[in-house]
Amino acid sequence: MVGSMMRIGVLVSGSGSNLQSIMDACERSEIDARVCVVISNVPHAYALERARQKGLPSVVVPHADYPDRASYDRKLVDILTEYRVDLVALAGFMRVLTPGFLRAFSGRVMNIHPALLPSFPGLDVRQKAIDYGVRFSGCTVHFVDEGVDTGPIIIQAVVPVYPDDTEEALKERILKLEHKIYPKAIQLFAQGRLTIEGRKVFIRDYEKDESLCLTNPFLNR
Repeated sequence: MVGSMMRIGVLVSGSGSNLQSIMDACERSEIDARVCVVISNVPHAYALERARQKGLPSVVVPHADYPDRASYDRKLVDILTEYRVDLVALAGFMRVLTPGFLRAFSGRVMNIHPALLPSFPGLDVRQKAIDYGVRFSGCTVHFVDEGVDTGPIIIQAVVPVYPDDTEEALKERILKLEHKIYPKAIQLFAQGRLTIEGRKVFIRDYEKDESLCLTNPFLNR
């Protein structure tokens, strides 16, 4: 997308805090793109109000109105095509996309997940991380494939997990990083810097820092 303003379509089901972070980053010119349509399968999702506050087109497509996932996803493809979307960003969209949808936007669908994939895919993952006793969790931006949270990973961010954490405390800790790395991943895509090779995503002009290391608890305490 180098040299042109990329068009983003965002699919939502809930409050839309990641939608907000994407819209705000576009406004601050941190992403060379703009959100051109927001689609929700939930009629009263607060994410739709966030889109309206920004003056963006929003469309409600209730999944209960369609006989199966394939016909529902064909409707989504029609709308996204109408708005000439270059990248589809899932922001709390609580549906698994069909192969037909993914073929229509091959290599152009992103999602953010509140865990360090491939650990803890699916739902209720923050509590699962706490219950398992992990020392770190975080969030993952990945391309979407036909599995559930199995696509090639673009960016991950890490937060500590403490034995006395509540799900809400861990959620807030992770969410702050979600709002940072999702816009960054979208900007890398807009700059044409991402290449998928098998399971790996290569980032052009990526700088390595082999001194990076995290421990929890700290080794010197």
